This record gives sequence, structure tokens and C-alpha cells, in this order.
Amino acid sequence: MAESILVIPLEGRLDSFTAPAIRQEIERLRAAQEHEALVFEAKHLTYISSTGLRVIMQAIKAEQAQKHAPVSIIEARKEVYEILEMTGLTELIKVEKSYREISLEGSRLIGKGFYGQVFQIDEDTVVKLYADGKASLPLMEREQALARKAFIRGIPTAIPYDIVRVGEQYGTMFELLQARTFNDLVREYEQDRGKLEELMALYVSCLKQVHATEMERGELPLARDIMLERLQSLQEVLPLEIIGRLQNLLTELPEDLHVVHGDFQMKNVMLCHGEPMLIDMETLCTGQPIFDLQALYVSYKAFKEDEPENAMAFMGLHGETQDYIWQRLLELYFGTEDKGRLKALEDKIRVAAYIRFLYTLETTWHKGRALTEVRIKNTRKQLQELLPRVESLSLEEDS
Repeated sequence: MAESILVIPLEGRLDSFTAPAIRQEIERLRAAQEHEALVFEAKHLTYISSTGLRVIMQAIKAEQAQKHAPVSIIEARKEVYEILEMTGLTELIKVEKSYREISLEGSRLIGKGFYGQVFQIDEDTVVKLYADGKASLPLMEREQALARKAFIRGIPTAIPYDIVRVGEQYGTMFELLQARTFNDLVREYEQDRGKLEELMALYVSCLKQVHATEMERGELPLARDIMLERLQSLQEVLPLEIIGRLQNLLTELPEDLHVVHGDFQMKNVMLCHGEPMLIDMETLCTGQPIFDLQALYVSYKAFKEDEPENAMAFMGLHGETQDYIWQRLLELYFGTEDKGRLKALEDKIRVAAYIRFLYTLETTWHKGRALTEVRIKNTRKQLQELLPRVESLSLEEDS
């Protein structure tokens, strides 16, 4: 028999005055309906006291005694969820939040990426809407926590202040005060190299500020460990000898507790009152600068290696402009225009970048496409050519 679920709505206040009547009603409903799981629907519950919590606990114990499925609470309002979290009930049973519903009518699409879209709601507010429905909620909650950590450390960060619901999708709200992405500004100034130079200087300065910020051990995941884990998922597309060599190069990198954004491409950096501000903080980690630079190589170079039109399709930029961004990024970041030195640095960055690139091809909607097979084949060839001349992934040796 399919599991029978008893849903009991909770409304108003559950306190010492209302608890006796609500307890009796819960007992009556439990006895009246045969069920295997109990769910409290708390959408209209405005307050719960310690007496009310005891009512819930009594129901939990009664369900456990009957060997039913674990009790859960759904659609808990923010203020109720905070009480449940503070008392530790969220660690005992599953509690789902209720999220404010908004409409995108009249909003403007200002960005699009792998995980969703960004809409400008009004002059001051944007929402980043994720594509995976409820599955994205842990990612959004993680982003809020990481953004706060970065902000406290002095990194210019747009802190997501609310999680909202749009139909069956969920998103995070940001207050950006009429900010624009660096990508939009590059598109506007694409033919004006003077303004592009100013933007690039500001952009690289922000990247260096991020990399100069140090965290405490254990505050953030290590970028090296993330990359090593991703490498293990590439055994179907890379020969074992290449995987072994890449693993050695990554393992030999010393541990580093400086911040890495993880996806610093220009759609994730806003210009707000003349100052850069970061969004998309869910990829925040710590490690050496190569772990940001390799992601930028993927965004501005790797994707268009076998599909030149990708530059316009994904970034809205001409391929020549993306080449300019990448070249100036290297020159400004490392403070040199020496071609030989930059070539040696770029070789190391490309080795790490191709791990990320292959992982993206294997774990997103790219998998199985004819173009993806071409990309995998050519990336494998690039690694075979690069690895004999790359002895270390440390960029300091060439700085």
C-alpha cells in the first residue's frame, strides 16, 4: 500500500492558551485517519511558544511509538522557522520554510548562466532565479552564509537578503542600488578601448583584493580538494596516466587560505556607485589564485575554442573582445607584458582550466552533445601537449 500522509494545518498562535485545544484536535485527527506519515502544514502559523513545541513533541513521540515515518513541518513562516531553529527542533525533524512569493511581471532579464537567470525587479533590486526548483534551496542558503563571511572580511559583496518563490522556482534577492554587471559595461564600451582599459583595471584590482583576503582554517572549503574530487569523475574521458599526472600537480600545490571566488567572470561582478561588488558567492572557497584564473580561462577562452560563436551566445561579446579581456587580465594581474613569461603562466592555468572544462561538459546539459564529444577530444589533445612542459601549477615561481 502506498504511504498514507496525514496533513494537519496549524493556524494562528500555538501557545499556552491555544495548546490544549490544538493538542486534542491533533489527537482526534491522528485517530480518525489511518496514516503512515504525519505532516504539519504551518503556512498560517504565526507564533509558537514552548508550550506549543511540547504539543508538537508529543505528536512526534506518538508517531514514533507507532513506527510511522518521521514527522515533518512544511511551509513554516520565517519567524516561526527561527523559533524552531533556535530550539533545535530543526535538527530533530525536517522543517521546510515558507518563502515569499513574487512576480517577475515587468522585470528585465539582465543575466543568464548555467544555474539560472538574473532579473532586475526595480531600480534597486535584482533576483537570481535558479532553475532546479526546491533542489536549489540548499545552494541559496549556502550562498547567503558565504556572502556574510566574505562581507565581514571586507570583500565587496552583495549580500542576498531574502529567498523568494516564483511559481515552482526559487531565487535570492539582492539590493544592488542601480548596479550594472561588468559584462554589460564591456558590451557598451566594446568599441571604446579607453573605457575598457579603465574597467579592466578596476576588475583586476577587485580580483586581487579577493585573493589578498585570508580566512581561518575550516571556514571555507579548499579549492584544491574540490578540484581533486572533480578530477576523479573524469575517468571516462581522460586516460589514467593523464589523471595521475594532474592529481600529482594538484596535490603538490601548498595549502592556501586566501579567498577564491570560484566564478569571477564579469557577469558576477557588478559596478555599484563606481565600486565593484560581487555576486554568486556559492562557489567561494580558499586556495591559490590559479583556481580563479582557471575558471576565467574556461569562460573567456575554452568554450569558444571549438565554438567561436559561443562568445556572443553566452556573453554577448565578440570573440576578439573576449581575447582582449583574457590578455589584459593576465598582463594586469601579473604586472607584465613579457610574452614568454605570460605564456608559461598561461600554460599552467590552462592545465587546471581543462579539468574544470571537462567537468562542466560531463556534469551539465552539455553531456551527450555532438559538440561536446569534439570538445572532449580536443581538450584531451591539449592536455597531452601541455603536461610535458608544466612541472608545477604554482604561479609564484613565474611571478
